[in-house]
Amino acid sequence: MKHCLTLDDFTGDELLHLVQLAQRIKREPAGFEGILRGRWILLLFQKTSTRTRMSFEIGMGLLGGDSVVMDWDSSNFSISPIAYEARYASSHTDLIMARLKFHHDTQALAQNSRVPVINGCDDKFHPCQALGDLLTIYEQGDSFAGRCVAYVGIHNNVANSLACGLAKVGARLILVTPEVHPAAYDSALMERLTATGLVERTLNLKDAVERAQFVYTDTWVDMEFFEQESYRAEKERRIELMRPYQLNAENLAGSDAYILHDMPIHPGFEITEEVVDSPRSLIFEQAKNRLYAQQALMLYLLGISAG
Repeated sequence: MKHCLTLDDFTGDELLHLVQLAQRIKREPAGFEGILRGRWILLLFQKTSTRTRMSFEIGMGLLGGDSVVMDWDSSNFSISPIAYEARYASSHTDLIMARLKFHHDTQALAQNSRVPVINGCDDKFHPCQALGDLLTIYEQGDSFAGRCVAYVGIHNNVANSLACGLAKVGARLILVTPEVHPAAYDSALMERLTATGLVERTLNLKDAVERAQFVYTDTWVDMEFFEQESYRAEKERRIELMRPYQLNAENLAGSDAYILHDMPIHPGFEITEEVVDSPRSLIFEQAKNRLYAQQALMLYLLGISAG
């Protein structure tokens, strides 16, 4: 039984297969209708969600399956050992997708589940987002050959998953990350990925943008803390540090790179509205691609061949 806790769980060939399957689902949805009829997925949320919930719930429905949506804090997951709840929940479902706060809880869920577990985002990895990103990048020419992505922002769970995924498929990643999220950073992982020659770090934004075909950014402030008064000092510190790295017309001058953002967007902070709506922006197509990527992932983990 295979889980998806990080894209490091997959080979490059497996990721390419997933991307190409997602592309087929996107182009020929009728060929996949009803393929998961009678199957159930538990969607377990400890964190807020828009794209993850919609992509899995709608994606499962379009494939003919059904979803149980459960809030962590309103369930017994919040008061009982994860091992016991996982054993019970997995006895009624075919898949579990969990969007949790901590990676060690995601791991505990997988270790005690009788069915494949999908990491819908935690503090260390966001493989579902990165899989949709890979599809978006691949669509621009149906290839990963020669592709280079500049990720500009905080080194976080998204940066980790992009690094894992892009290195696996042979694409390059330039990390322009003056700030590192302590919970997300894994020195051993980054040393291993940097040793491939496909992942590098720099603070030279201009050089990174000039070399990349895709420029990617993410929020500077964790979404769950964005409006919290107690987080104001940290929010202001990050904004002051990161302001020179904003994706705006000046910093992108001379570049014809596509623009990516995993959303939610905070316009005026990590990116300007002008760039969000620019002709080179793939942001909303990137978000839409989460649906097809998640459908492909569910089929693959269930061992269902299609088409």
